[in-house]
Parts: sequence; C-alpha cells; structure tokens
Amino acid sequence: MKTSQRGQVDPFIVMDVMEAARKAEAAGRRIIHMEVGQPATPAPKGARQALARTLEQPLGYTVALGLPALRQGIAALYQRWYGVDLDPARVVVTPGSSGAFILAFSALFDAGDRVALGEPGYPSYRQILRAMSLEPVGIPTRIEDRYQPRPEDLPGDVQGLILASPGNPSGTVLRREELAALTTRAAALGVSVISDEIYHGLDYGAGFHSALEVTDDVVVINSFSKYFSMTGWRIGWMVVPEPMIRTVERIAQNMFICPPHASQVAALAALDCVDEAEANLAVYAANRQMLLERLPQIGFDRIAPPEGAFYIYADVSELTDDSLSFAAEILEKAGVAVTPGLDFDPRRGARTLRFSYAGASADIAEGLDRLAAFMAAR
Repeated sequence: MKTSQRGQVDPFIVMDVMEAARKAEAAGRRIIHMEVGQPATPAPKGARQALARTLEQPLGYTVALGLPALRQGIAALYQRWYGVDLDPARVVVTPGSSGAFILAFSALFDAGDRVALGEPGYPSYRQILRAMSLEPVGIPTRIEDRYQPRPEDLPGDVQGLILASPGNPSGTVLRREELAALTTRAAALGVSVISDEIYHGLDYGAGFHSALEVTDDVVVINSFSKYFSMTGWRIGWMVVPEPMIRTVERIAQNMFICPPHASQVAALAALDCVDEAEANLAVYAANRQMLLERLPQIGFDRIAPPEGAFYIYADVSELTDDSLSFAAEILEKAGVAVTPGLDFDPRRGARTLRFSYAGASADIAEGLDRLAAFMAAR
C-alpha cells in the first residue's frame, strides 16, 4: 500500500529513549528517568475523586467545545493568573495540547503555508506541521537570549509563528514586553501567532505572562498535563479569537467529536486543587536547585538557567558532537535516561542534552550521583 509523503515525519526521539529505558527495566535494571517531561505525581486527589463519583453515570459525548462548566473554570483561571477577563465562549477544550495544535493549524493555515518556530523547540511542532502539508521554518535562537526568538528574527515570508513560554527544552520565559514586541512584529507582517503556554504555573521566580495580556489576536494553547499532573488524561485547551470560534468548532466536531468526557470531569475538579499543585511545584523547585548546583560540578556547565517548566538544556559540544550516541552511552553505563538535543534542534542538537527534573527528588539525587560517576570514569 502506498503511503503519503507527508506521513514520513521524524520520530519523537524522547519516546524512543523511553522505550530503550523500558527494555532495560524489563531486563532487570533500575533506570533513573530524566528524559521525559512527565510529572511523577498522580492527578490531584480531588480530580480522581470527582471522576470516581461520576463513573456510575453515563459518560457519553459532550458538546464539541467541551463541558460549559469546564470552559467557565478555565476562563476563571485566566482572571486568577493574569487578571485577564476572558469570555468562556473563546475557550475550546481539546484532547490534550496536541489536539489543540491540530485544530489551530487546521483553522489558520493552508497546505504549503510556512510556520516559524524557535530552535531549540518542542519537536512535535515540526512533525505535526509536516504531517499537515505545512512547512516548519526554524529560527535559530541564542543562549544569550535565553533560547527565545527576537522580533527581528521573524521571517517576512511566513504565515505563522509559534511561541513557547516557558520553552521546551530550555525552560526559559518570555517577559511581557517581549511577548508584546513579538506579537506586534507578527501583526505588522500579517503573521498568525500561536502561543504555547503549557508549562504555565511552573514558575521559579521569573513570573509568567500569557500572550492574552498583550493581544486578543492570538491562539493560546495550554493543558492539564504539567501543572496539574494529568499527562495520560489527554485533556488540554485553547483560547481563540472570537471570529475563529465557529471554524474551530466545526473542525473539532469532525476530527474529535469531543474531548474525553471522563477527563473533562476530572479536569474541572483539578482547577480547585491548587494546594496539591503547589506542593508538586515545591518538589520541582528543589530538584531544579539540585541540578543547577551539581550539573556544573559534574561537567555540564553550559546551560541557560531554567525559569519555568522542569527541564535543563545543556550545551555538551565540548564532550560530544553526537548527542544521540552520548545519551545511549549514558543510559547503558549509568542507567540514566536523558534526551538528545536532536529532538529539539535538528541543526545544532547533536551537541546538546535535555535533563528533566520532573521526577521524585530521591530519584533525581540518585541520577546525579550516577552521572557524576559516569563522567568521572569517562
């Protein structure tokens, strides 16, 4: 059977690393996971209890844009976090942030359109774009700019721009004035902006701002996966300009029918589980401090200190020019799974690694001990 050219996307390398780690564990080894951006904590207790109470009732289709109560709750979150008065009608609940990207790209772009994104950046941006016959256009960013693009870097021959704050893999944050400058430049060029804000709430002092604070002419994407520890529940959301609501609704009806009903019930309850989410954040903060102190001592000293999310992105060009092999060596000899930078930057990622600190503190400490021993023996 003939397959499409657009379907020939690159693998999501971190998932391959996870599979290699799983095989090692199946063979009896204990592996420390510092590769995947997944909280080690479960969904909030209140979310799990809310779902348990609902399981005896029918969980059928909901309306395509999501449960009205959940959309209202998400709109209230924007008032609480940013002071933004958001009409719940503009909130679209989605099957994870991945579903939101598919809806956004479908609503905004036509086949052949070009979409700019900073590099390093989340690899699935590129692959989803390619699978939809769109062309990703990488913007090489600089460590001195915290791996975030400058307004003058935006090409004039693109139809879209993806921003990410906090960024993955860097964990760095765009300031309010930087968001304003980037969105103003995009508007002047007639470029549609998508702002990925999936790591909001995971803040270590720099603060975080939504693009909605500076413009309504933007698609904002977020998720319950990170701050609310609900990765496997596959529930996210997007905020769209008012004129786009019906377009997105029609696409969502046909592509997804609706987001998972069970996950929507849990997500609504999770919005009230602030104390639990903040307790998880305190663990990430402690893990982050461990890495910032120990990684330079071990030999990974060229990093942009993360301001959000739960990653550290390290330039390892003095150690290797093949991050894929280097990560495989670390897994084999140290029993620590880390992510090669090739996932995030196809041009420069052979000389970088990403370390996730989303796991339990004891595991992170053990992982650092193993990395230290590995580097000392190398």
